[in-house]
Amino acid sequence: MGIVSWLVLGLIAGVIAKVLLPGRDPGGLVGTTLIGIAGSFIGGWLSTKFLDRPIPKDFGEPSMWIASIAGALVLLIGYRLLFGNSRDR
Repeated sequence: MGIVSWLVLGLIAGVIAKVLLPGRDPGGLVGTTLIGIAGSFIGGWLSTKFLDRPIPKDFGEPSMWIASIAGALVLLIGYRLLFGNSRDR
């Protein structure tokens, strides 16, 4: 996968994570993309470390999408636990 594929995957995974956990988080498109990309790396690492699965090379691999979305959800939950809903203040 190339850089553009990682960016697209990160953007989509971040958007799906924010749809699954609605709230007023700061960041917009750039924040969503960064959460999704970092979530993809975390999800991939967790799946290889604990589930003994190789990192898929194909963009359409369902396990890669699930791991990416799960990783983005973990990051979003962690962000909210650490910083709360910053727009409420």
